[in-house]
Amino acid sequence: MGRARILLFAAFLSVHCVTSALTNTTDQSALLVLKSHISFSSNNVFLEKNWSAASSVCSWIGVTCGSRHSRVTSLDISNMGLTGSIPADLGNLSFLSYLDLSNNSFSGNLPGQLALLRRLKLLDLRRNNFSGKIPPSVFSSLPELQLLHLSRNSFSGSIPASLSNLTKIEELALNRNFLQGSIPEEIGDLHSLTFLNLEGNQFTGPIPPHVFNLSLLQIIALSGNDLSSDLPVDICYNLPKLERLYLSSNELEGLIPPSIGKCSQLQLLSLSRNEFSGTIPREIGNLTLLTLLHLGGNNLEGTIPTEIGNLQRLEVFGLDGDSLSGSIPASVFNISTLRDFTCVANSLSGNLPSDMGKKVPNLETLHFGMNNLSGNIPVSISNASKLTILDISNNGFSGPIPNALGNLGSLVLLNLGGNNLIIESSSSELIFLTSLTKCRNLTELDIGGNPLNGTLPASIGNFSTSLQIFDSSGCNIRGTIPDQIGNLTSVSLLSLFDNNLIGTIPSTIDGLQSLQQLYLDNNKITGSVPNNICSLQKLGAIGLRGNQISGAVPSCIGNISSLRHLILASNSFSSSLPPSLWRLKDLLRFDASSNSLSGFLTPEIGNLKVVVEIDLSSNNFSGNIPQSIDGLQNLINLSLAQNNLEGPIPNTLGKVVSLETLDLSHNKLTGMIPQSLEDLKYLRQFNVSFNQLSGQIPTGGPFQNFTNQSFLSNGALCGAPQFQVLPCPTISAHRRRKRFFSIIYIILGISSLILVSALGFLIARWQKKKEKAVETDPSPATAHQRISYYELEKVTDGFSESNLLGIGGYSTVYKGTLPDGTPVAVKVFDMKLAGALKTFDTECEVVRNIRHRNLTKVITSCSNQDMDFKALVLEYMPNGSLEKWLYSHNYFLDIFQRLDIMIDVASALDYLHNGYSTSVVHCDVKPSNVLLDEEMVGHVCDFGIAKLLGAEDGITHTKTIATIGYIAPEHGLEGLVSTKCDVYSYGIMLMETFTRVKPSDDMFAGAITLRQWIIDSFPSGLLQVLDSNLLKPEEENFEAKMRSVSSLMELALDCTETSPNARKNMQDVLSTLKRIRMQLQSSHGK
Repeated sequence: MGRARILLFAAFLSVHCVTSALTNTTDQSALLVLKSHISFSSNNVFLEKNWSAASSVCSWIGVTCGSRHSRVTSLDISNMGLTGSIPADLGNLSFLSYLDLSNNSFSGNLPGQLALLRRLKLLDLRRNNFSGKIPPSVFSSLPELQLLHLSRNSFSGSIPASLSNLTKIEELALNRNFLQGSIPEEIGDLHSLTFLNLEGNQFTGPIPPHVFNLSLLQIIALSGNDLSSDLPVDICYNLPKLERLYLSSNELEGLIPPSIGKCSQLQLLSLSRNEFSGTIPREIGNLTLLTLLHLGGNNLEGTIPTEIGNLQRLEVFGLDGDSLSGSIPASVFNISTLRDFTCVANSLSGNLPSDMGKKVPNLETLHFGMNNLSGNIPVSISNASKLTILDISNNGFSGPIPNALGNLGSLVLLNLGGNNLIIESSSSELIFLTSLTKCRNLTELDIGGNPLNGTLPASIGNFSTSLQIFDSSGCNIRGTIPDQIGNLTSVSLLSLFDNNLIGTIPSTIDGLQSLQQLYLDNNKITGSVPNNICSLQKLGAIGLRGNQISGAVPSCIGNISSLRHLILASNSFSSSLPPSLWRLKDLLRFDASSNSLSGFLTPEIGNLKVVVEIDLSSNNFSGNIPQSIDGLQNLINLSLAQNNLEGPIPNTLGKVVSLETLDLSHNKLTGMIPQSLEDLKYLRQFNVSFNQLSGQIPTGGPFQNFTNQSFLSNGALCGAPQFQVLPCPTISAHRRRKRFFSIIYIILGISSLILVSALGFLIARWQKKKEKAVETDPSPATAHQRISYYELEKVTDGFSESNLLGIGGYSTVYKGTLPDGTPVAVKVFDMKLAGALKTFDTECEVVRNIRHRNLTKVITSCSNQDMDFKALVLEYMPNGSLEKWLYSHNYFLDIFQRLDIMIDVASALDYLHNGYSTSVVHCDVKPSNVLLDEEMVGHVCDFGIAKLLGAEDGITHTKTIATIGYIAPEHGLEGLVSTKCDVYSYGIMLMETFTRVKPSDDMFAGAITLRQWIIDSFPSGLLQVLDSNLLKPEEENFEAKMRSVSSLMELALDCTETSPNARKNMQDVLSTLKRIRMQLQSSHGK
């Protein structure tokens, strides 16, 4: 009997071992398939070697097996830098309860077979590049799941109602994806939930009220969506364990419920950047565990409750951008743990407590700017020794600036500007500056706009090399500029304008080798400008207006190649302008009016290709106005009034098409007013009074809107009654007869010439009738069927330079007008260049069948059999390129126009990628390849290096290199081209469109790129990198616009991920853009 039992047990053991071996083999096979889907690098080759069929799967790195069946129960290969995708075979790991692939670069869709892992308790895929929809079965078929982390991927779609099947779920993190739709009501059925994070998605609608009934919840994070509606009045009745509530950056409205005070365990509360109104409930004072409280960026009003002082653990308190009034309760300054206190841009008033610094020893940041605070700056603030930022600008503070501020050794930024502060009465010097030199970390010092009424001390040169910005404008500062100012070697902005400074510009100024902006306007400075100013090679702006500076403009001024603004007006400069001045090819604004300058204006003035304003009025210039003036194609304002200029007004002025104001009055100009000035369609102000002009005043174009005030004291002018001059004389009978016969002779001569030419043409045609001189490839969607070389030559005036629109790498574009009056752009390829033929063929291949409102339409093409002439005839775009509108200072695009143009471009790219049987990759998306029609609608052009992807291919190789700065990494380094290359270029262009900074700008070097610049500023410093003309904090709907731009920059960053698989596709980009536009329009009532 005993022997039988032993045999029976041995048989059972044998069967069990065989079964375990077989199932263990299944696990091994599944993991080997996973391994085959991973791209290994030198950083993770150890995993490639370790996962080998030659060893037990239970000994592999990251693998844990159960002790009973030797089946794989845990797979943890997180933080290994792995790239690849997840195969369906992973669903065969039927005993798996723990799966962690977080912090890698896995991409692609999640396989639905993950739902087979019914024992799974933890699924952590955060910080990868997964995309597509989350398989609904993940929510419906994993009954044991307790932790689901899918954050920081690119998942899209909505959360299904089957979410309610995750009855054991404790942590649900789907943040930082592209999920949309509403948050399902069924989320309220997850009664085991302790952690809910849905931040940074695109959820809309209300927050399901049942969320606030999940009594085990400790963290609710829903910030950065588009959630709307009010918060429930009983929000905290059923949340006894809630520790963190993040609802910022949504569209929530209504009152902040007083019941918020019942969340007694709350430590972090962020409700900022919403539309909450009403007052701050006093019940917030009951949240005694609170360490962070953000309520800024709403429509809150009333006072700050004194009960805030009960929050004795509070570290961060933000109230910026509300409409709060009254004084700041003294109890707030009793919170010794406070580190960051911000209440910028409210209407707060009253004094700061005299002992405030003694009670907030941990304070690091204090932002009180743009309020109505008054009284003295408490001396005790110097006790807050950890303070790094102190901004109390634009208030009503008075009294002396305390010397004790110099004790703040950690201070980085000090902004006291725009108050009524003065200096100590015991000294005429700004002695507080001496004390501030002890702040060795100080980078920005702004004391401008205070009635200091003192002198700059020599100790100003003792500031540390960390100081970059020094602004003491508008302070009634007297005396001279100390020589020691040359010690400020790191200062990039020095602003001393609107003071009473005397003496000369110190020669030590050449020590300011980091200086970019120098403003000394409206002082009493004398002497000459020192020549060594020309050694400041980073200088972009010099402002010297309204002083008593004399002598010549430094002859070396042209050596400052970075100069953009040169303002010398209202001084006593003499002599002639130095020739080097005209070498400043990037000069935008030049004002030397009201001086004693003399000499001629030389033809080299035409070298200032980007200048937008020149004012040389009220000087002693003589001679003629140079014909080369037409080189100033971006010029908006030109004033040469009150000089001694003579000769005619150059006819070439009519080519300066961007002119808006032109003042040539009070000179000695003669001759007629050129009729070419009628072409200046933007001209609004025109003055040629007090000259010696004669002849008829033009009546077309802008002259229809001018009055006699533009033409005073020119005795020989004649013209229309509106100008209040004599009518022009009529032609006498004798002159009419003479003119009649002259016309007859001309007609006979022309007729003879035509006859001879016709005969010559017929003979030539007969001789070449066997040659096929011209072939055309007309677009089937247009009525312009055929056009020859001779017709193209005619419609472009012989390919005249006056019709030149632009020059590209392989082609030149001319404007022309077809016989029926249709304006066109004629793109002529230079067939002498290698690659021109391929570029022409590629563009023809691409544009032959595609049709879209946001693609430049090809009307027809022209080529000859000998291959020595090829051209495309394109739809003419009268408003030029997006690049022109971004970087020409006489043009401006507002936020709506920029967004609409970017939507136009996205629509075109979406069509190219998805709207045709063969995907087209443009390969060179950039602002110069976006043209604008008369309605400012964007059209993508130039398909010369485009690639057509086969029906089965998503990627191809190329040796063609696109434009540096816009080119995707895989394109530039490996020659790999896919539609994701266009997405990358589009993302760069999206950043450029709203920052007005090119990716090739000189400021970008090494690891610093346009993208990194945006990342470093995002989101709090975003305003500093945007186009300065685009948004102003004081303008209406500023917050809504900033939210939209923030969303756009976030989209741009997503488009420019290093991994192509991590980037959005153009369909998603387009839908995101349209959603942003809808929100922006809604906030503006459009």
